[in-house]
Amino acid sequence: MKIIVCISKVPDTTTKIAFTDNNTKFSANNVQFIVNPYDEWYALVRALELRDQLGGTVTIIHVGPAEHEAIIRKALAIGADDAVRVNTDPQGPVSVAASIAAYVKENPFDLVLAGRETIDYNGSTTAGLIAGLLDWPYISLATHLDITDSKAVCLREIEGGKEHIECALPVVIGAQKGMAEQRIPNMRGIMAARTKPIHVVEPSVHEAMTELVRFESPPAKGGCKFVDADNAEQLIELLHNEAKVI
Repeated sequence: MKIIVCISKVPDTTTKIAFTDNNTKFSANNVQFIVNPYDEWYALVRALELRDQLGGTVTIIHVGPAEHEAIIRKALAIGADDAVRVNTDPQGPVSVAASIAAYVKENPFDLVLAGRETIDYNGSTTAGLIAGLLDWPYISLATHLDITDSKAVCLREIEGGKEHIECALPVVIGAQKGMAEQRIPNMRGIMAARTKPIHVVEPSVHEAMTELVRFESPPAKGGCKFVDADNAEQLIELLHNEAKVI
């Protein structure tokens, strides 16, 4: 069983975000970066559980420059066997997906796992794009995964309930909460990660399909207005004329 897990580098949730160059670039000054939690806690840990159960290997793949290798080593410390770094600065989900799909085409795997989204952009697009470029099935929002008789058996959340899906391998799966429990690297894993191989490959050539125009911070929170519970007319007037939601 060969599994590859997509790993992203994201700012810690406690980090204060700022932008530069007329709000067209994210400022990395004084930012603490971490492994994307959806990738680490759910996709990677479930991949390791499946490897321990079924045998095989777990490979990490990350799209980013050499300075991102500390994040890769953190993921290796959790228990992955090796890692691949695509040597380019990621330029959006299409760029990331194209580079990962190109590597998987040349180095076949049975299963591609990724977090449902990254906590910085919350786009939920990269895993689906990988599946489309590979022409593989894609299961998103998966909360449970087993491999039985060369099939992926998943549960995923849908409106009003859960959906049971069975799909032949190979497949791309987007993992979310419920897939696995977080693992903390131990000292043995941290020491072993120092010598595990990171294979560096060059990115695939692809046409840019998106363009970043600018970043915008959310508007500052305004003051609260309290309306008497018996004054429905005032509430309706405020919702209509000020909040403009009705």
